[in-house]
Amino acid sequence: MNGIVSYGAYLPRHRLDRAAIRKTLGQGGGRGTRSVAGYDEDTTSMAVEAARRARWGASFAPASLQFATTAPAYADKTNANAIHAALGLAPEVFADDHASAVRSAIGALRAAAADGGLAVLADVRLGRPGSADEAGGGDGAAAFLFGSGDDVVAEIVGRASVTAEFLDRWRTPGQTASSTWEERFGLGEYLPLAQQAAQRALAAAGVERPDHVVVASSHGRVARTVAKSFGDAATDRLEPVAGNLGAAHLGVQLVDALDRAQPGETVLALSVADGADAFLLRVTDAIARRPSGQGVVDQLALAADVDYATFLTWRGGLDREPPRRPDPVRYEAPPAARAAAWKFGFVGSRCQQCERMHVPPQRVCAGCGATDLMTAESLADVEGTIATYAVDRLAYSLSPPTVTVAVDFDGGGRFSCELTDGDPSAVAVGGRVEMTFRRMYSAQGVHNYFWKARPVVAAPTADEPALAAATAKEL
Repeated sequence: MNGIVSYGAYLPRHRLDRAAIRKTLGQGGGRGTRSVAGYDEDTTSMAVEAARRARWGASFAPASLQFATTAPAYADKTNANAIHAALGLAPEVFADDHASAVRSAIGALRAAAADGGLAVLADVRLGRPGSADEAGGGDGAAAFLFGSGDDVVAEIVGRASVTAEFLDRWRTPGQTASSTWEERFGLGEYLPLAQQAAQRALAAAGVERPDHVVVASSHGRVARTVAKSFGDAATDRLEPVAGNLGAAHLGVQLVDALDRAQPGETVLALSVADGADAFLLRVTDAIARRPSGQGVVDQLALAADVDYATFLTWRGGLDREPPRRPDPVRYEAPPAARAAAWKFGFVGSRCQQCERMHVPPQRVCAGCGATDLMTAESLADVEGTIATYAVDRLAYSLSPPTVTVAVDFDGGGRFSCELTDGDPSAVAVGGRVEMTFRRMYSAQGVHNYFWKARPVVAAPTADEPALAAATAKEL
């Protein structure tokens, strides 16, 4: 069998009530909410978080890393390399970007499926203030590890693609907002393509009707119309509460569908963008290995509201007065390259004689004095406890105040770093934190990526009815 070995999704812990847009501007908005990447998040950092959640398979050794987004942090530089470094992948693992269009997600999935690679899809969706894209967009990421054999949790049993050239959605380089053609034109062009791709994928597998269907398209009316043709099998539980995630929307929906699917059931994943692409998956008994507590529903339940002014500030639409400290300066490339394992992988060193953990890594042990007797050890997946903290209301930040915490890691090691995704008034000694990969700041066109701590928050216990009710209300 060839197919998906493991998967994961990441949704930021912030959401914007769409009604707040109309309340502020007198136009736009709508019902429901949209997910919002934090001030220190971008498509690269969210891709890392999604990929970390996809490491629950029997082994995590992708042959390649394929990254897709419509909002790359860099142009003329491979963004997948930073993801590669943060995951600690071997140097021989090929990394590549698929960028600029929503359909790039399909390119990443096909490439990863071909060689047993890791496909990571991430997006930050923008639009002019008050526009449908602003209210209807959303931010998030998904990752899929492909392979073969008994570890496959969802076998690929059918696939089809249809390509057609017409002008429906576009954005020229340098623009932040996309333009769209009249809605009826796109509907007329897309519907037959979607139907053809779906029928061909189902016919290839000899399946008349799939058990689960996910449909993703930046053309909302197309997605709703196609989904309606499959009845109850197709329900987008994501869009009403998180928005359309662009290149990541199909992936996050697919993660949600696989979390609900049972062995033997089929899942049709249909992307309608610059053509139509369909994957038909059959779930295997190995799906029983999927972890609990990290699903799309679990993450949506943890989201906290942000106001519209904060949203605009984080997205660069509102240039607010920063705290009165000097602006940050870009980091230097040579020292960053020398310390890549520490900077991107959060790799410390443990003394082989006394087992003392050093963060950052050291050559000389602070405990027994041994020299060059260290073992590299990553703390990226290790939780810790807040030993002390400080709140700085003057440090430069898009989201002041800045909270710095000293973390005592489980198993040894102490490190002071910034706290993110937390309420400064709720920080307390003894609080539990986990590490997350973030963009510290950007200066002179250079993004400074590193690790921050964030509060460990338990997801509500199996509280899907509340989310389902909210989703049904919006639908």
